[in-house]
Amino acid sequence: MNRFLQLASIGALICTAAALRAASSGSLEPLREHCSISPSEDGGKLSLRVESGDCIGGRHCGSSFSNESMSRFTGVTLADLANDGAHLTATLAAEAGTFTCSGTVRDNRLEGDSVFTPDPAFIARMGELGFNSYDSEKLMAYAFIGVDSAWARSIQQTGIQGLTIDNLLALRIFKADPDYIRGITDLGYAMPTADQLIGLKVQGVNAEEVREIRALGYQPTLDELIQIRIFKITPDFIRRMQARGFKNLTIAKLLQIRIFNLAE
Repeated sequence: MNRFLQLASIGALICTAAALRAASSGSLEPLREHCSISPSEDGGKLSLRVESGDCIGGRHCGSSFSNESMSRFTGVTLADLANDGAHLTATLAAEAGTFTCSGTVRDNRLEGDSVFTPDPAFIARMGELGFNSYDSEKLMAYAFIGVDSAWARSIQQTGIQGLTIDNLLALRIFKADPDYIRGITDLGYAMPTADQLIGLKVQGVNAEEVREIRALGYQPTLDELIQIRIFKITPDFIRRMQARGFKNLTIAKLLQIRIFNLAE
């Protein structure tokens, strides 16, 4: 194959890939649902609820995203929500896409129709990082939770394994950032998987308490650190059990004491 044909073949492949990407991005239609926005019990914030059209008012349907910072929205203020009959469009712009809630204020609540429009450029950036197969619902969750490509890249660059488009959400929700990951690995632990990291963060495992437990003679694994937090095996609890005369207190025995209420 001469150089001209090689270049032509490469060009055709690039065009095909671009067409496939465009088709993939274009397949994500705007997501249209019912929405309501009201003042949150947490002062200075908004309570946002998004519901599917077939379950408006249903007790267990829809998705509630509470306590959104006022600063994330344009087009609505707390004063606006006190203006009965006002017609408003609240907008939340994020890298993953743009969400709007348009409607009328009644009884301190804006109710109407929402539209979430995915951003194809964000989908392309995440694709370059190896994250694919998005749908509009997932991208809307990214927009609300604040998952962006720079943060995803920073998590990926730590070397953590097992990242998916789903657990990126959990990692963001529980604020598992590169500094937290380094705090764990600086203790001598191997790099946790994404799911282990979520478990550590959900249970509130922190470097300071790990050091205290180690100072008492224990070397817990990552999975044991999660169990220790679940069953409240604190340094104080360990010292109390030692003072009561329990001998050879391994982590497994400490867990048994908690599970079977032997400390009572």
